[in-house]
Amino acid sequence: MSTLVELTNMLLGGLAAGMVLFIVSVGLSVTMGLMGFVNLAHGGFAMIGGYVIVLAMNRLGVPFVAALAIGFVVTAVISVIFERLLYARLYRAPELDQVLFTIGLVFVMIAAVTLVVGPETQPLTLPSAMQGQVNLGFMAYRTYSIVLIVTGSAIMLALWLGFERTRMGAQIRAAVDNRRMAESLGINITRLFTITFAFGSGMAALGGGLGAEFLGLDPQYPLKYLVMFLIVVAVGGLGRITGVFYASLIIGVLDFTLKKYFPQGGTVFIYAMTILLLLWRPQGLFGRPA
Repeated sequence: MSTLVELTNMLLGGLAAGMVLFIVSVGLSVTMGLMGFVNLAHGGFAMIGGYVIVLAMNRLGVPFVAALAIGFVVTAVISVIFERLLYARLYRAPELDQVLFTIGLVFVMIAAVTLVVGPETQPLTLPSAMQGQVNLGFMAYRTYSIVLIVTGSAIMLALWLGFERTRMGAQIRAAVDNRRMAESLGINITRLFTITFAFGSGMAALGGGLGAEFLGLDPQYPLKYLVMFLIVVAVGGLGRITGVFYASLIIGVLDFTLKKYFPQGGTVFIYAMTILLLLWRPQGLFGRPA
């Protein structure tokens, strides 16, 4: 029984971490796949959303679910301003210019948050219903981790239905697969870029808020988790909702398990596996061949 409990602990902990990775990374995958833009500042929008959500709860007393909605909307609006004023000017720029611009934007975000809020880690006080443990029959486990797993699964299902069963989803998939053909069919790519960027940034905000209790939230957040978000996108494939979902779960479980048994070198193992995988399949484990 102890072995079963230990395995279940690792699996559920890894799945909860994977769901946070998925919620943040799925927007990055779609926007990079659609726009072909190297957006290293995606984690910065997750940080901004996380701060909006946590500060709304801690300082204004906003309920958790309402704070998540506020964080999504505020971050989406901010991202539209950034996209129209800054990002749009570099859509046709070389990749190096995009990398330098977005990594510079990350440092601006970090400095702004540090100046306005401070360098301290922001605590997330969960609602009482999400605290404590839930009885699974043969063991008890953290309620909030179960909430993350259920929430992430529901978001994945909603996104899959949205991409596969709606007109907007069809337009995004068409633009990801063949942008020129999509434009020739009359799809407004500029508007699609803006809507997709706003939605992806809003999703990042949700991930930043939901994962604040799990991953922590401080001004260095975009740099600490940037590589992990990029690994999820690389393994899952650009613009692939299900691919990013599966990749997030695999990496979440691996990372959680390796950090428990090999705390000094577990992350290096994931980096090495990612390099070998991309040498074998440059389009990612779940991406389509070019």
